[in-house]
Amino acid sequence: MHELSMADGILKAVIKNAEENQATEVLEVTVEIGKLALLNPEQVKFMLDVLSEDTIANGAKFTMEEIPIEIECGECGYMGEADGDDLDHYTPIVECPKCENKLVNVTNGKDCIVKNIIIEKPDDWFNL
Repeated sequence: MHELSMADGILKAVIKNAEENQATEVLEVTVEIGKLALLNPEQVKFMLDVLSEDTIANGAKFTMEEIPIEIECGECGYMGEADGDDLDHYTPIVECPKCENKLVNVTNGKDCIVKNIIIEKPDDWFNL
């Protein structure tokens, strides 16, 4: 269950960033999850909701955005999205949708990134 460890890392990064910016509360967090990250977005969101209890992110709205797989095929020159709906969780193999070549360069869809954090600051934050 790597969703738990990933959610823990995301939350730690969010809280660190919020505290560095003198936040009193985290209101919203948007996370981009690539299809090749092999994470279940609903499970990550659930874990974030649970782990954020008793933190400044408690009650924050966590939004997961799934990023499609994008490839470059050295065989036929195709550049664009590739199907990732039937990926095997243990050995994900992506192929070119045009020529079915499996030796492709994945250009997008592997990462898990905190895209946006909306925080609340105290009214007198400029005096800190």
